[in-house]
Amino acid sequence: MSLIHETSILEWQAAMTAGTTTSRELTLAFLQRIATYNKQGIRINAICELNPDALAIAESLDRERTLSGSRGPLHGIPVLIKDNIATSDKMHTTAGALALADSFASADAFVVSKLRQAGAVLLGKTNLTEWANFISNDMPDGYSSRGGQVLNPYGPGVLDVGGSSSGSAAAIAAGFAVVAVGTETSGSILHPAEQNSLVGIKPTVGLISRSGIIPISHSQDTAGPLARTVTDAAILLSALTGIDENDPVTGKSEGLAHTDYLPFLDADGLRGARIGVVRSRFLAECESEEIALYEAAIEKLKEAGATVIDAVTIPSENAEWDIHVLLHEFKVGVNAYLKTLPASYPIRSLQDVIAFNRAHGEQALLYGQELLEESEQTSGTLTEPEYLANRLFDLEMSQKQGLDAVMKEHELDALLYPGSTGYAIPAKAGYPSITVPAGYTSSGKPFGITLTGLAFQEPTLLRLAYAYEQATRLRVAPNMTKA
Repeated sequence: MSLIHETSILEWQAAMTAGTTTSRELTLAFLQRIATYNKQGIRINAICELNPDALAIAESLDRERTLSGSRGPLHGIPVLIKDNIATSDKMHTTAGALALADSFASADAFVVSKLRQAGAVLLGKTNLTEWANFISNDMPDGYSSRGGQVLNPYGPGVLDVGGSSSGSAAAIAAGFAVVAVGTETSGSILHPAEQNSLVGIKPTVGLISRSGIIPISHSQDTAGPLARTVTDAAILLSALTGIDENDPVTGKSEGLAHTDYLPFLDADGLRGARIGVVRSRFLAECESEEIALYEAAIEKLKEAGATVIDAVTIPSENAEWDIHVLLHEFKVGVNAYLKTLPASYPIRSLQDVIAFNRAHGEQALLYGQELLEESEQTSGTLTEPEYLANRLFDLEMSQKQGLDAVMKEHELDALLYPGSTGYAIPAKAGYPSITVPAGYTSSGKPFGITLTGLAFQEPTLLRLAYAYEQATRLRVAPNMTKA
């Protein structure tokens, strides 16, 4: 078996089934690794809180395995979750905000209940860019007032860690757990996945429930997996799907979601696939070495049997997008979430958060809070003509005149972007994307490629990503001994 921090879910399951290890031993090993590197050594600072019941949960799952067998691939597997996802246990749920530092959620998020049902060991909460990077335009990736700065294991203090699921990504890259759950509104899974040389899946909006997740936008929010391999990401995605009566958007997934995505993984899955290469303004965001890595990835897709259409243009890619939709929806969503906290908790609204931050400005407002304040100025009713016009514009330009148009014109299975540059249009469309490691620059900076499809085309994206991963096997673990 490979090193503990690089071992896959299926390898761990085989070892636990064979009796050569246990969930307890696995959990202890990850706790030791967190002790070594999270707050000392290179101080990744990806974990903001550990579950005091983690070891007990692991032991109970070991006993259950002995008595009645395994629940499935996640049985006994330590999993980390982003600290904007509610847990009704002894851990706080804070979104990285000091205003919520002492708050406990009233109930598990739907995705947390699904993880518990699957037999996962909830190891702890990961740090993040505060409020999922919706507090200030100047907030650094990976920083929160509660948790401090997350560092990238591939270049601590030098390389951008990505945001806002920075802690989830850095933790998995550093080997603090097997897999982690992040959330994305626009780039918050895909970007840190690339920066930390991971596989990240931003699912179709509606595939995974958002109930119990501190929100930004009901139009764009979703949870999703971060993992070291496509297989591990597929296993975690399988556990998270399901229709939730408390999140009506999941009704869209009826008959389209799967509870097992492993059958779609095919090492020969690129053969006959039609992939549209996106260049234009997206390449302008890349360094010369990254462009060379992108070209190498395109050649590998061709070698693996894909038909590559180079280059395609998304008709709406130069549209003038803005964040008005997010500003309006944030207030509605956050106020609704805060109302679910125990009645004794004093922070009940976005207005309360803003006031708390002002009263504790030296700690809470190192980078300001202009996005919170702009959002508070909206009505909270979603009736403004500006909001409605922008929401309709986003849908029309991202879907009908955007991704739908280019996919239909070229009969594509997926679009290919360099790095994580292409996250914004799929985010507004609510369409899925997957990022896969695609090498490193001479300085050791990770680079990835992103594949995007239409709604609920996760099986296709997983097939293509897996085939590329198996044909290249480019991911290398970070050197954790660097000072």
